[in-house]
Amino acid sequence: MALNRQDLWSLEEYAVKRPSFREQVIAHKKNRQIALDPHATLYFEDAMTMQYQIQEMLRVERIFNPEEIEEELAAYNPLIPDGSNFKATFMIEYGDVDERKAALARMGGIEETVWVRVGDGEKIFAIANEDMDRSREDKAAAVHFLRFELPASAKANLLEESAVLSMGIDHEALPCEIAVEGASKESLQADLAP
Repeated sequence: MALNRQDLWSLEEYAVKRPSFREQVIAHKKNRQIALDPHATLYFEDAMTMQYQIQEMLRVERIFNPEEIEEELAAYNPLIPDGSNFKATFMIEYGDVDERKAALARMGGIEETVWVRVGDGEKIFAIANEDMDRSREDKAAAVHFLRFELPASAKANLLEESAVLSMGIDHEALPCEIAVEGASKESLQADLAP
């Protein structure tokens, strides 16, 4: 569901609504943050997370001109799932700068090895960084934008209450697999609702 100008609050309205909306978004994001590993996390985006990003950009930049608002919408709308996919920001996170540099140097191409799977179906690998290349063969970037395009059968299976959803990374530097359950799975199922 793409956002339009009517979905946004004016700067004045947002100043009033911001504290409660921010609280709501923080709670919402908790269910959409999937740690694949202590150093690798997927932050799944949707209309609410993107509305928050846009509202914050408009607030910080003091944007109220309709053409500039449309530019922000055009920049952020592609990050909203369209009902047949998941869209996520993939972050590789290390607290220590030297440790991060060393780890990223071993992770070239990692973004292409991130996957989701429904039940015992095929792994659905991410389509990474459609906006620009972020990694080189010998080194990974710390942030990637991913899209997981679900076949109709996987989507239908995932909408079943008993569906099993798993995610992981097949890169030799950070292999992992986890099950996604409870409120996190329900939040992602909502991305696929008709």
